[in-house]
Amino acid sequence: MKETTERLTQWVINKIKTEYPDDVALLVAVEGASTNGDGHGEPFDYFVPATERGNELAQTFIIGGVGNDLYPRSWERCEQTAELIDRATLCLGDAKILYARSKEDEERFESIRQKLFDNLANPVFTYKKALENLDVAMDLYRTMMFEERLWKVRCLAGFIHYYLMTSVACLNGTYWKSWHWGAIAGMSNWKELPDRFVEYYQAVLAATTSGELKSLAHLLIASSRQFIARYKPIRDKAATPDYEKLADWYQELRTTWNRLYYFCETNNSDAAFVDAGNLQNELSIIAEEFGLEEIDLLTVFDMNDLGLLSKRAAEIERDIVTIIERNDINIRSYDTLDAFLATSS
Repeated sequence: MKETTERLTQWVINKIKTEYPDDVALLVAVEGASTNGDGHGEPFDYFVPATERGNELAQTFIIGGVGNDLYPRSWERCEQTAELIDRATLCLGDAKILYARSKEDEERFESIRQKLFDNLANPVFTYKKALENLDVAMDLYRTMMFEERLWKVRCLAGFIHYYLMTSVACLNGTYWKSWHWGAIAGMSNWKELPDRFVEYYQAVLAATTSGELKSLAHLLIASSRQFIARYKPIRDKAATPDYEKLADWYQELRTTWNRLYYFCETNNSDAAFVDAGNLQNELSIIAEEFGLEEIDLLTVFDMNDLGLLSKRAAEIERDIVTIIERNDINIRSYDTLDAFLATSS
C-alpha cells in the first residue's frame, strides 16, 4: 500500500507540473484518514487551484477497491474552514502539503492554518461557534419531532449528535480528529464533556424505536446546553456600554409599548400576545447586549386579565428609562411636533 501511495502521489504531482504548473497552488493530504491501512487520504485529499483552469484537475477513481477523490478546495474555502464556517476542520488542521507551486503559496496556507488554531484558542470565538452548532442541532430536533420513519429519525439523531459534538469540540479548543474511528474515539482526549454525553450517545447506538431516539436527542441537547452555558464569556465590566444606542432602541420601540398598552386596555388578548412576544424578544437581546439581568415580560400573561401584562410592561419601561437617564443620556421625547421641529431646525 505504501508503494501504491507513493506512486499515486508522484503521478498527481507530475500531472500538476506538466499540465497545470501555473494553475494549481497546492496538493494536500490529510494525515490519519486511512482506515484499515487502505491508504485513503495519504496520496492526496484535495488541491488548491490558483486559476479557474486548475479546477480541471479534479477527478474521482477507484484503485484496488479504494475510492479516490481529487477535488478542489479554494483559498476562500480554506479561509472559511479557519473561521469554522466550513466544518471540515480536519482538512486544514491535519493537512500535509505534498506539493507547493511556490514558497508564497505554502506560507499562505500555513498562515490560514495558524488562524484556525488561533480561533480555537479564543474563548469568545469558540463560544459563539458552539452556540451556532447548538442552533443547528435544535433545528434538526424540531424536524425530528414531526418524523415517524425510523430510518429518518435515526439519521437525524446522528446529525444532532454530530453538531453537538462539534460544539463541545470548539469549547475544548479542538475539532473532531478521529472521525474515521467513530465519535467516542474522537472525544476520548477532550478535557471536558457534557454530563452523560457519551452515555446518551451509546444509548442512541442501541436504540430501536423512534421514541427512544427522540428522547435521547432531547437529553443530549439539554446536557449540551447546560455545558455550553458554563463557557459564556464574562462581560468586561470595565467597558462602558453604548447607552446612546440603548436610547435609540427605546425611542424606536416606544410604539410597541403603546400598542401593547392599547391592546391590554381593549382586552385584545390575541394582539397583546403578539406584541408582547415581539417586545420580549427585543428585551432579551438588549439584556444580553448591555449585561442586564434577564427581563421577564411574558410570565404574567393571562388572557383573562391583561392588566397584569400592562403593569409589568410599564415596570420594565420605567427601568429602561431609568438606566438611560442615569447614564446622562437624553431621550428625544417631545410633547408636540412643533416642539420637535423647534429643536431640529
